[in-house]
Amino acid sequence: MVEDEQELTGGNASESVVRIGNTVRKPWLEKSAVVQSYLGALRAAGVDVPEPRGRDENGRSVIEYVEGVSALDQLPLGHAELLRVGKMIRQIHDASEAVVIPEPDDWNLLLPAENPDLMCHNDLAPWNLILGERWVFIDWDAAGPSTRLWDLAYAAQSFGVLFDGQRVDQAAWRLRAVVDGYGADAALRKALPAAMAKRTAAMYRLLKSSHETAFQPWADMYVNGHGEHWRAAADYVLRNQTTWEQALV
Repeated sequence: MVEDEQELTGGNASESVVRIGNTVRKPWLEKSAVVQSYLGALRAAGVDVPEPRGRDENGRSVIEYVEGVSALDQLPLGHAELLRVGKMIRQIHDASEAVVIPEPDDWNLLLPAENPDLMCHNDLAPWNLILGERWVFIDWDAAGPSTRLWDLAYAAQSFGVLFDGQRVDQAAWRLRAVVDGYGADAALRKALPAAMAKRTAAMYRLLKSSHETAFQPWADMYVNGHGEHWRAAADYVLRNQTTWEQALV
């Protein structure tokens, strides 16, 4: 019996994503084989990520479907939850140390890190964390070479809810919890505030330039609220950089 396909919505950059039973099916991309191999390596190292299941009869990428709710709908997370998120990110990064960055040579990443030396998810944010019996990061299609600093900067900023309109003292408290959970050393803590400002500004520039060049789906996202959101976020993170520095000491 062929199981019904259920369209999955909520993402911004993926098309034709469906659920069939306990699997997610999406178009097979140039880097899908690399992503599936990366997931397999993380699972072999004991990290709980979606199980890669190859390609289906229609040539689509097949990944395990993970039950639960999006962390985005649970924000802001509490202290214990933020510590857990930080620990999860550290486990992913530590396990990734053993992963050789494979071909293709030209990764064409949207927001590339300087001097990349580690395979990373590149979008470890609340909208990609499922909370349930398991806590699992999903949507690994943007995985590729990066650094601990660049990957953690985005995760800490987004899980800390360092966005315009948030009370700065509470955002700093949440930021500290994520970084404490990660177990960041002094050098990483010192570098994070500037990296968060740079990463957030880069996100806004991506959206703005995509609007100017009609590069989809980012062009539409720019005019549908994401542009203004990330412009304000970039200003907020930069404006309060001293507070983030003090919180992470």
